Amino acid sequence: MHQQTSETFDRNAREALADVQLRGALRNLATTFGGRRKEAIATVEDWEGLRDRARAAKDETLAHLDKYLEQFVGNAEKAGAQIHWARDGAEACRIVLDLIRARGASRLVKSKSMATEEIHLNAALEAEGLAPVETDLGEWIIQLAHETPSHIVVPAIHKSKRQIAELFAEKVGIEPTDDVAVLTGAARRILRRSFAEAEVGISGVNFGVAETGTILILENEGNARLTTSLPRTHIAVMGIEKVIPKFTDLDVFLKLLPRSGTGQRLTAYQSLITGTKRRPEDEGPEELHLVLMDNGRSRMLSHPVTRQSLACIRCGACLNACPVYQQVGGHAYGSVYPGPIGAVITPQLSGLKQSAQLPYASSLCGACREVCPVKIDIPELLLHLRAEVTEGTAAGTAAQHGPVKSRPLERLAFGLYARAWSSPTLYLWGARVARLLQGAVVRKGRIGKVGGLLAKLAPPLAAWTEWRDAPPLAPRTFREQWREEQKR
Repeated sequence: MHQQTSETFDRNAREALADVQLRGALRNLATTFGGRRKEAIATVEDWEGLRDRARAAKDETLAHLDKYLEQFVGNAEKAGAQIHWARDGAEACRIVLDLIRARGASRLVKSKSMATEEIHLNAALEAEGLAPVETDLGEWIIQLAHETPSHIVVPAIHKSKRQIAELFAEKVGIEPTDDVAVLTGAARRILRRSFAEAEVGISGVNFGVAETGTILILENEGNARLTTSLPRTHIAVMGIEKVIPKFTDLDVFLKLLPRSGTGQRLTAYQSLITGTKRRPEDEGPEELHLVLMDNGRSRMLSHPVTRQSLACIRCGACLNACPVYQQVGGHAYGSVYPGPIGAVITPQLSGLKQSAQLPYASSLCGACREVCPVKIDIPELLLHLRAEVTEGTAAGTAAQHGPVKSRPLERLAFGLYARAWSSPTLYLWGARVARLLQGAVVRKGRIGKVGGLLAKLAPPLAAWTEWRDAPPLAPRTFREQWREEQKR
């Protein structure tokens, strides 16, 4: 199999469609998580009101991000946290590595974190001879398999029980078995030893509260709590967009995220961390380092359309609802962030030149927008990025401060289209002419792939039919049929 990147999405998708086991797992994912989500949101009296409040909180934060970041940093430092600023992923990795080296540490544990996946922190640490241990069970499985996550919330959803059993037998050395209790017991023994020996714990952050300097980490396995409390040093990598204004805002997001992500009313563990422990007998690390990472987020923030990408709370609901993701899975996207949200975030982080195919990895059905707990208009973002790809603005959305300009011929074509469809007479005669001309392209009752001279004369028609069939115009219009029936 070739190396899967966002530049080869088309090829990746075709390979995924041929994977019967993967498609079975994805069907199960959509059915299970979709059903759980519906049941969970039914327990909330005003779900749409919560979504509106969450979006308002995110819009307020992003509109004044400098203010809230300053407030968050000030309160976090008062509580004993040490703040580090990272302009990009390379700088964030370097900061983490320097902190580990300064403490002479070599035993590291990590809890699940999309931010550290984004910057490829594990690879950076391993290149320096360090071996971080992922402690989320799904993340540990894919770490053993040397793979990347295929889902934001359930990273090993693409693997069957048999595949995991074979992996454990090969990598962990246990006897081959498909007994779930034996497999989880083996994982528990190994990971507990890692927790006990760890000198540094590394985590991500779900939310950072500006009002108190508190960070919140949500999980279901307890591994994040052990990662952040047992080692002497805790390093948290946090995207700058994770800040929210007030502690009371958590009431809204804690009702939205678990229900949207896993169909739970609340995750099993919610770790609220404000600075370091005050007394030796208290729980928690002696040192807390917060790495606040930009890595392209300021560029996304600068444009009014792409800014809403930063409202994402990484619940994964859009993946579970997306008909494209349900068919090809996460690895086909060739990116840390798969699915609809990945199709809009990845091109902005890595550049349109490398990820030009991803904005087209969507049917634009709007299911992602309907399930998004913070009402991100993902179809609008996809169309915006498609326009940029078409216009060749590979520098990215952030370089623009207004809408993408349409081409003169495009404006002319749509102007004629609007004129024809707003005039009954023009519409009637246009349909008659089109009905006569379509004979050149209709084959077996369909308008298939258009080529040759016609493709050169009508490039949009050629582009449209490259991947789609279109129905031909009916022999008679509805009005003609209506008049004939009236005469009868």
